[in-house]
Amino acid sequence: MPYQPPVRDHLFLLRDVLQIERYGDLPGFSEASMDVVGQIIEEAGRFTGEVLAPLNSVGDKQGCTWHPDHSVTTPDGFKAAYKALVEGGWPALGADKAYGGQGMAHVVNLSFSEMSSSANMAFSMYPGLT
Repeated sequence: MPYQPPVRDHLFLLRDVLQIERYGDLPGFSEASMDVVGQIIEEAGRFTGEVLAPLNSVGDKQGCTWHPDHSVTTPDGFKAAYKALVEGGWPALGADKAYGGQGMAHVVNLSFSEMSSSANMAFSMYPGLT
């Protein structure tokens, strides 16, 4: 069964359980209205479900290949997915705006991280390599 990102569950937790809009006066939360967070979580679900999840088995079957010239070849599709990850701004979601990040509340970043890890754990560890 293909991975189905639990978008509704994440939105329920952020909106109804954690009630993140109550923290609008705190750094990271001031721009985290539920409308904005909803769009982020919806797009996170699309990206992780449509881009990362299909590569999970590819990564398991192919793995990375280390070459004698010290270069590494990643599994088919990983390079394009990483480019899409960066272009989508996902690694900068919770990063400080002073350093080029989006400054979003860490809890919103955690939702993306959970979906990413669930869709494709091997790929989700790539940003930690830099």
